[in-house]
Amino acid sequence: MDDYVVYFLKELGNHVEQILFYSNGPLHPDSEKALSGFVSEIIIRPNVGFDVLPYKEGLEKIDFDRECKFDEVLMVNHTCYGPIYPFEELFSEMESRQCDFWGVTAHMEMTPNPFTGTGRLPYHINTNFLAVRAPLLRSPPFRKYWGAIKGADTYEAAIQEHETRFTDHFTELGYVSDTYLDCRKYGTHYPAILDIDETMVDRNPLLKRRAFFHDPRFLEHYAADLPRAIDVMRRTSDYDESMIWRNVVRSAELRNLNTNASLTSILPDVRMKQDATLPDYGRVAVCAHVYYTDMLEELLQLADTIPVEYDFIATTETEEKKAFIEKAIAGRKNVGKVIVRVVEKNRGRDMSSLFITCRDLFMDDRYDLVCRLHTKKSPQVAAGRANMFKRHMFENLLNSRGYTTNVLDMFHDNPWIGVGVPPLVHIGYPTMGHVWFANREKAELFKIGLDLNINFDTDTPVGAFGTMFWFRPRALRKLFSHPWSWEDFNPEPHHVDGGLAHVLERLICYVAQDAGYTTQQIINSRLAGWNFGMLEYKLQKISAALPNADFTGQYNFLDHWRRTGYRIDSPHPAPAEHAVIEMGILPPAPPPPTVSQSLEVLILSAKRSIAHRYPWALKLLLSLRRNIG
Repeated sequence: MDDYVVYFLKELGNHVEQILFYSNGPLHPDSEKALSGFVSEIIIRPNVGFDVLPYKEGLEKIDFDRECKFDEVLMVNHTCYGPIYPFEELFSEMESRQCDFWGVTAHMEMTPNPFTGTGRLPYHINTNFLAVRAPLLRSPPFRKYWGAIKGADTYEAAIQEHETRFTDHFTELGYVSDTYLDCRKYGTHYPAILDIDETMVDRNPLLKRRAFFHDPRFLEHYAADLPRAIDVMRRTSDYDESMIWRNVVRSAELRNLNTNASLTSILPDVRMKQDATLPDYGRVAVCAHVYYTDMLEELLQLADTIPVEYDFIATTETEEKKAFIEKAIAGRKNVGKVIVRVVEKNRGRDMSSLFITCRDLFMDDRYDLVCRLHTKKSPQVAAGRANMFKRHMFENLLNSRGYTTNVLDMFHDNPWIGVGVPPLVHIGYPTMGHVWFANREKAELFKIGLDLNINFDTDTPVGAFGTMFWFRPRALRKLFSHPWSWEDFNPEPHHVDGGLAHVLERLICYVAQDAGYTTQQIINSRLAGWNFGMLEYKLQKISAALPNADFTGQYNFLDHWRRTGYRIDSPHPAPAEHAVIEMGILPPAPPPPTVSQSLEVLILSAKRSIAHRYPWALKLLLSLRRNIG
């Protein structure tokens, strides 16, 4: 049970007499201990019925307040962070209002009902926080309503069984409802998520967790501005933001989280906190693998942008290069301790040298923050691409003194950030949507071997591509503690996709996630402008070649085509039902093609291949067909 739940209940305990805590599964002893001071009773139950059956069981446990002990009963769940603003504001306001039941936010009416395709979805209070007052609580209709609740098997069914029915049902019986926020004023059907920033402006005490990990297509469709909501929270609330990140990073897919919460920083070359003195950043190091010694001075000039003393750690493959490095670094400004090591074997390049040769340096907490660099030339690709990739790494990690100071400030001010990486390189490289390449299968094996309790992103992982990045050693402890051997890495010159070095490149951010840290993408303003312009150009060209629709509609069109095996004769997919998308429930994928359909496509492809390669044969067949006709 995460800290945000403990904090939520502690704050709630200041306004309620008794808390019954229901857990749909076993609790760790430490969690039970954390609850003991302010929870009246802990009830462990099977993971069935979502939140609806625990609500029912709690009401039955107090016998629907037959003994008239309570003025009000709250039914709340774990799906929100808060209180972002003091519960005192909420309860003081609602105490002044005359109603039989109330909540914080509500969902607007929709026609047709997106779950059934017919009728209407009634206006209803969001039941993640629902208060019921004594007249309704003790009434026979209320007891009858809960007696009919059986518990649904799916999330959607659970919503239909209770949340979308409760308000309408009791309103029709003459009971009066209210919400803390007037949700009709926002102009969308689901303000708790779609107007999440505006509800923060209006001091909504609850911040929906789902906005952080939900499919970004839903948030994009309505331009739901979670980043602004976070910014409003930071400026107007004293809520401990670290509780959010410690929780959400455990279960979110990194790409979704980084997109929804905009975990990308465009940093200027002037320090943003100009009036502040430099804080204690802890002990900082630069750890570089130096294969091409002619690039050493370039690395050292980058390291010169670090505004505080740092240790310089280097690895290389010969004693001669070691001596060269030690001589070059001597007397360099801001350099503290110098450590140069010769690798035991020339296998795995910069990845093996980091996780084997330097393992001991990052296992004992001597360093708080490390910048990983290496002498990158990429001779296997065209010079323009290689130089661009190198600049993408170097200039987004250590671009200038002001820029690098901003990076250090970012880590200092946000202790939940474990890794800082340049955004995915895509100019000149076919990485978008395919950057797993041949590494996914082995990554899954190492996920098991390293005991990583995370979910990989399906298409495009968040990664340290180019294997240069800032990191907290604690965030990567599982990689440093694992007993890698030199033979685990491909021998030279077979440094190829599917090898351990390339798999580690894609594991780094997920190991940090498993340790409870987020990954922040960092980019300087010049490269941000170029990358954005190029991304915009690519997307508009692809979009122009597709039927006119919004992003989700165009994606569904392409995804349908992909899932049918890119069949040339594949029928045009029906557009996704708008209402279904509005509810945030994306349409299911079409079924894969049948054997007969696949055979038809194969025959058609063969015919077209023959026609392309041997046009005279096609003419002959057509001539014969005409003569026979």
